[in-house]
Amino acid sequence: MKPIRKAVLPVAGFGTRVLPATKTIPKEMLPVFDRPAIQYVVDEAIAAGIEHFVFVTGRNKGAIEDYFDTAYELETSLKAKNKTAILEEVQKTCPVAGSMSFVRQQAPLGLGHAIWCARDIVGDEPFAILLPDVLVQAAPSCLAQMVEAYQETGSNIIAVEPVPEAEVDKYGVIDPAERNGNRIRMNGMVEKPPVADAPSNLAITGRYILQGKIFDYLADQAAGAGGEIQLTDAMARLMANEDFYAVEYDGQSYDCGSKLGYLRAQIAYALADAEHGAGARALLDSEFSKA
Repeated sequence: MKPIRKAVLPVAGFGTRVLPATKTIPKEMLPVFDRPAIQYVVDEAIAAGIEHFVFVTGRNKGAIEDYFDTAYELETSLKAKNKTAILEEVQKTCPVAGSMSFVRQQAPLGLGHAIWCARDIVGDEPFAILLPDVLVQAAPSCLAQMVEAYQETGSNIIAVEPVPEAEVDKYGVIDPAERNGNRIRMNGMVEKPPVADAPSNLAITGRYILQGKIFDYLADQAAGAGGEIQLTDAMARLMANEDFYAVEYDGQSYDCGSKLGYLRAQIAYALADAEHGAGARALLDSEFSKA
């Protein structure tokens, strides 16, 4: 069984749901408390043992690449001013040399197409996909829980979480076959089913571990919903030949691609901060008491 060494992060989207904030700033670089959202996603993957990141970018996304580079002028200034603690925080954002690759998706042809753009770097290895507008608070990390399931099954893995049954028509949900603890062998997936027809209330969260075979299906995948090449369509074809398991992970997700989801993430990560959490709670309590 090959280990999960690589992760693909599709970051080419416009972030239209949080405009105008993303008019000049990539949505992945919007700060969530004290660091950009993309940092939390990378940290989650590192905690799961990921060694190499493939960012699928587009125009005006250069800030992401710059963020994960050495900032010589800034570091020199912090060092001269003896701001050691801040300097150490800044240096932590710089990855091991050669551990990040950046490829362009020249046209917005869908998530499936974005993942296909990473094919030459990933090769035929199993790999992870992390949608960067979804943050997950979990310990161990969401992807680490998925890697554990992969190591035991050797299969394709999808992260899921329960949602209110009355709201299943807002999500893609899985069709479960059988459950063993938090792992569910899948029959399939259904995108935004009517509430009465939903096979489950387990929503797909935005974390995947897929076999490299998925690239063969993406290569000739026809356009689907919205006229785009959909990853879920290729996954459904792969599922006809390989086992898929869902992991109902222990944690909480936040959709930073929506304005209220972004606000929820801001609050949650501020409250969870070791240094500032108590102060953030006091501040929120004070503000809510005025409302």
